[in-house]
Amino acid sequence: MSRSRIYIILLSVACLWCGCVTQKKMTYLTSVEPSTADSLNPQFERQVEPRIKAGDALSITVSALDAEAVVPYNLPTTVYSSPGSSTVNTTPSLQNYMVDAEGNIEFPLLGTLHVEGLLRSEVADLVRDRLQAQIVNPTVNVQLLSPTVVVMGEVNRPGRQSMPNGRLTLLEALGAAGDLTIYGRRDNVLVTRETDGKLEFARIDLTSSDLFTSPYYYLQQNDVIYVSPNKVRAINSTNLGLWLSMVSTVASAATVIVTVVNTTKK
Repeated sequence: MSRSRIYIILLSVACLWCGCVTQKKMTYLTSVEPSTADSLNPQFERQVEPRIKAGDALSITVSALDAEAVVPYNLPTTVYSSPGSSTVNTTPSLQNYMVDAEGNIEFPLLGTLHVEGLLRSEVADLVRDRLQAQIVNPTVNVQLLSPTVVVMGEVNRPGRQSMPNGRLTLLEALGAAGDLTIYGRRDNVLVTRETDGKLEFARIDLTSSDLFTSPYYYLQQNDVIYVSPNKVRAINSTNLGLWLSMVSTVASAATVIVTVVNTTKK
């Protein structure tokens, strides 16, 4: 085999090798062993639900044995009748309270309530305590309406992901987004979070067991997760034509050099 062909083959193999994604880089939690849980459990804080933030929407309903007593503290119901029917239907409207920029909501008769930073159960306790003087044994139900996170980048199904019961882990969010593509970097997942009006950024390594002790393992509503592309994606994207052109130029140059050297020797 001529030297020119050998050089071309070696160059082609080198290019293919550079473009390959190793199995190690595609595997999650490579440092996790059976004993890892024993060392993580003492410092593993289980967060059941997120804290309420400005911009959240809350559903708050008040009930008691005396139904008439709680009417002023609930938004009005919708009453309608079907065309051609004498039946009257009543549908409770959603008790939707928006948390303003100061972390407050305006509650009927009770006025301004500061709820930012509280859990749903703590908001329920706050409203219940205020109602004790007017209503006997009131029951208050608080729900966080449609909390979501956004997953972007190298995942199979980017977009918004819901948080059932207000609880979602980073791994669950990525799983709901169809997992990372083969082009996604497992060691460099960016989580963006807003806390007290300030942005926070964290780089998460999905191959490390440190993931479980990160304060970003349990997501909060409105978090944004971005999976950055690896070098293979960069080559295969808009630069593919330029990259192939460069490889072709280098291969041609190598062939010319080898030919000239062989001719000179003769």
